[in-house]
Amino acid sequence: MSTIISDVIDHLAGIRPGSSLDRLRDQRPQARENAQKSYLALFEPEVPGNVTTLERFAIATFVAGLHRQPHVVGFYAASLQKLGHPRLTGMIEAEIVRGSAEGPYGRYPQGPLTVEDKEGPVYQVSASNRENLGFRLVAALEHAHLLVFHPRDASPAALQKLLDAGWSTTDIVTLSQLVAFLSFQIRVVVGLRALAGASAVETNDAEFVQIFTGVLASGTV
Repeated sequence: MSTIISDVIDHLAGIRPGSSLDRLRDQRPQARENAQKSYLALFEPEVPGNVTTLERFAIATFVAGLHRQPHVVGFYAASLQKLGHPRLTGMIEAEIVRGSAEGPYGRYPQGPLTVEDKEGPVYQVSASNRENLGFRLVAALEHAHLLVFHPRDASPAALQKLLDAGWSTTDIVTLSQLVAFLSFQIRVVVGLRALAGASAVETNDAEFVQIFTGVLASGTV
């Protein structure tokens, strides 16, 4: 759905060719190229398999909404609209509101980390949307919410819910990759947008590298 966009991260971050941020990203050309290839592999795959384009963009819209990034939500929701499903977009937006939470939360296995256990809601798609979204998408949204907010609660039982809803083991890998990629992509975009603000005060290139490294220290760009 984005074949005319050569670099989705640049697009979402509002990076102009030749700008300081453009030069910064050029310092890691392989990482830049691989991020775009990952996007294309997940959202415009040559062999899509059983996970439909509709499911991919619906899940992406939902995950972006859980991360509270309206511009990213808008990007994926626009692709959902282009697929001819405005009603589905509305349902996903309603589920974003329903699934809003503060994380991470959940329970660790018994041991030293249990002191960090934190209670949180167990998200379920609303009764009014379950039938319209269908078993597969309902299960995918609920699992995506788990991965975003309480991955420590991931379990064989959680995966079994996906299998019961018609997701194959290969489909589940694709779903997990989608959620992980969105988390990475959003982190990078948020960091770049923060740097765009810094550029307004004429931060030099060396300072950009230092800031960028600090903002995204926990991720791979």
